[in-house]
Amino acid sequence: MTALRNPKADPSGLKVAVLGIGQMGLVSAGILAGPEAVPLSTNAVATPRVALWGRSAEEAGRLLQTRCSPKLADFRLPDRVEVNLKLASAIQGASLVVSAIPVQFVRDVWRQVRPLIGPEVAVLSVAKGIETPSLLRVSQVIADVLMDDADARPRAIGCLSGPTIASELARCLPAAMIAASDDEGFARRVQSLFTTSWLRVYTNTDLIGVELAGAAKNVVAIAAGIVDGLGAGNNAKSALLARGLAEISRLGVAMGAARETFFGIAGVGDLATSCFSREGRNRSCGEALGRGVALNDFLAKTPFVVEGVATCKAVVALAHLHRVEMPICEAVRAVLFDGVDPIEAIGKLMTRDAKPERVG
Repeated sequence: MTALRNPKADPSGLKVAVLGIGQMGLVSAGILAGPEAVPLSTNAVATPRVALWGRSAEEAGRLLQTRCSPKLADFRLPDRVEVNLKLASAIQGASLVVSAIPVQFVRDVWRQVRPLIGPEVAVLSVAKGIETPSLLRVSQVIADVLMDDADARPRAIGCLSGPTIASELARCLPAAMIAASDDEGFARRVQSLFTTSWLRVYTNTDLIGVELAGAAKNVVAIAAGIVDGLGAGNNAKSALLARGLAEISRLGVAMGAARETFFGIAGVGDLATSCFSREGRNRSCGEALGRGVALNDFLAKTPFVVEGVATCKAVVALAHLHRVEMPICEAVRAVLFDGVDPIEAIGKLMTRDAKPERVG
């Protein structure tokens, strides 16, 4: 796999461009360029040059001046990270582009990226969601936009996913993630780039399963928040998590993913964090709904993109397309977009026909 240049053969070293200055963009740049970014094995690549770009020139300008962002308290961007106001400057010379753009904006940004990179440049997504109305995963959206020539060498594309509460990653608390790609060699290179003394990265060739798990768990996390907002208790939330996982794995298998992916770090691991963390934006959105706050009012006040809202429509549409039963996701969609009261939605789930438990 030659998508990432050998820094020993390139005097300028490996350059990584990170697109997006939200929480995961900041954290990704921090991991790649921070003091903990040290090779832990003989196979590890050298610490790369890191360039960062954001859609908002105003936000990027403040970040350039202060090295801090209100989106991630107590985090300081390492001095080694180059903050660029122009997209072309960030990407020029990069061997890897990390896409930390919110899912529903990925297509527009990558249309700007397309004329700036060749097929030798690898792509890694750290966003979690499904594009509407295309129903494409993030890696598919990027591949669709780039549309490399048929005779060109296939581009290396993958994702980095898992339980990723950004504020914990920013404090270098112990964590684990999954580097997923159809190209196993590329997944190993990503593993080497992102592994530190506090972040353990595993590889997985099931890109469909890892991306779908990261997207669909946001919908279940909204449901978990609704349970919190209604004060329904941890028994109810734990049952919701278990049944939500069953729904996600059913859809994943129907779409060609490996069932075991959903019972690993990118599946149940990420789902548990999203459902129980007080900092999870999808869970927080659900909690507000459970307390009677209108969806539009919550979205207007939060500084973050709540990926699970748009992704909910896509997940339910995929379930219909693949003829997979997903009652929890259907209930969340009804609350978000059909005006169904959260108490009524839970009542319908609790009164469904009795049946044996089926996992996956």
